[in-house]
Amino acid sequence: MFARRKACLSGLLMLSCAMVLVAFSPALAAMYDVTIDGSDAIFLAGRTDLTIPPASDPWNTGTYLIRHGGPTPEEIQETIPPFISVTAGDIIRVANPAVGGVSFYNGVGAPFYGPGGNGVSGSSLTALDGISGYIGPQGPLTGVFLDNLIPSSGPPPATLDFSPGGLGIDFTTLSPQLKQVFYIGDGVTSGAVFQEFVAPAGATRLYLGIPDGFGFVGEPGAYDDNDGSYRVTIGVNQIPVPEPTTMLLLGFGLIGLAGCRRKFTK
Repeated sequence: MFARRKACLSGLLMLSCAMVLVAFSPALAAMYDVTIDGSDAIFLAGRTDLTIPPASDPWNTGTYLIRHGGPTPEEIQETIPPFISVTAGDIIRVANPAVGGVSFYNGVGAPFYGPGGNGVSGSSLTALDGISGYIGPQGPLTGVFLDNLIPSSGPPPATLDFSPGGLGIDFTTLSPQLKQVFYIGDGVTSGAVFQEFVAPAGATRLYLGIPDGFGFVGEPGAYDDNDGSYRVTIGVNQIPVPEPTTMLLLGFGLIGLAGCRRKFTK
């Protein structure tokens, strides 16, 4: 009898351990389907304090993005990019490679750049108020983490360099600072590994947008002739199913619990 009770206690202990391991695992991913239009300026992330004038009107006072000197065929008005909610320490990655295309030149239609942008370098844009600059491929899908404040004051963080001479675009994990624009592209390395982005302390939002400027260099702007969009499904805290050792431990615990139930119900 003592041996049976000992076995029951062991089974219960293993079950408890397995349940604790599962309980302290991260929650399954929250999934967000996001469309990023060619007008979604990453440098306007969080800027709910701005009034963006119609594309046919001048925008040259205070905080503004540079526009063409005259009308464009598209007459696109710049837009504040979309965002998803995050918490510090969250692991963000795409659920499937981003798709779509954006045209950055006068005239509706081709050529379109995919979410990875054009080439491996060629863009070097300056900061706008509290949002950092951007260096890397031309016109890719990018992100920026923000807290609940409007990023219009204080110095911007350092500009990350995603050109081949800097971080490149083939990294597997990246931990940007708040207000630091970072490359996402299609979200997958050349080796088909899904890239991970870690939300920094204080982060509450991840904005997804596009870096643009005349010639993709200098001050941000030139969004008024962009058309097209990128599409991406973003996963937050995606994890695999429990590891085999955890599942085995849970199985042993359930067997032990079943034995105890048979014993105590006779």
